[in-house]
Amino acid sequence: MTFTIRHIIALAVIVAIVAAVVATIRTRRKDIKKVAYMMDALEDGELNFRFQDKNKFNRTLNRIRTIFEKQRQANEQDSWAKLIRVLTHEIMNTVSPIASLSDALSKSMDEKGHSELDVKAGLDTISDSSKNLIKFVETYRELSGVARPVKKAVALEEMIDKIISLDKELLASNGAECTYSSEEPDLMIYADEGQVSQILINLLKNALQAGAKRISISGKMGREDEVILIIANDGDPIPVTAREQIFVPFYTTKKNGSGIGLSLARQIMRQHNGSIDLVKSDASETVFQMIFR
Repeated sequence: MTFTIRHIIALAVIVAIVAAVVATIRTRRKDIKKVAYMMDALEDGELNFRFQDKNKFNRTLNRIRTIFEKQRQANEQDSWAKLIRVLTHEIMNTVSPIASLSDALSKSMDEKGHSELDVKAGLDTISDSSKNLIKFVETYRELSGVARPVKKAVALEEMIDKIISLDKELLASNGAECTYSSEEPDLMIYADEGQVSQILINLLKNALQAGAKRISISGKMGREDEVILIIANDGDPIPVTAREQIFVPFYTTKKNGSGIGLSLARQIMRQHNGSIDLVKSDASETVFQMIFR
């Protein structure tokens, strides 16, 4: 068979097309890997990556990363502002009486050290206020020192049955019941059982303090194979003004509350690459959702 110039040109065109297709496929595969890498990084909250600005696709990915970074910074600034506001409020409430009372005791004393005020009562008040401040600082240290989770396979039904059994007397004394149900048999999570149990116990106690008589925990699988826990109770609803604040450290609507339970819960869930959120709270029920990815 004799090859003419036309045949050679046609063959060259075919080779060029095949080469272009192969190159495109390779590029697309690389792009898919980049997107997968970026999605994993975003899910883990790691934004310290950047692709080389050598093509439009890379620049687009970098723009997406920048958008997430700006959003995270805005959220962090808002969280820090709320935290500083609460810290300032708590510290000032404790320190102001100490300073005021100390000054009053000092001014009331004469040259012989006598005072018209009850010095012992004043010193007792100062001591109590100081102890409260120390307790507050220790609580902050507890909040900022959440241990890394030691994860293992955990059977949800076994863990929750254990929690309900341990709190049986507490539930009975409040005339309440707690039940667990699951849409999936043998639902499992890969998590630190102790830390997750701590979250559920805290939610259970919060529900009882709100006057709940019926507490239900249900589990199911999500569309992307994540495990979802729904914790619902029929207690008094969370005030509307408090719903956006309940996960802020030291914020509490309880007279003797520390305000760290839900903050710790959110930190623990983030370390599990998951989340905890208030889904609803009205006259019918209050619902929290925990997601394990």
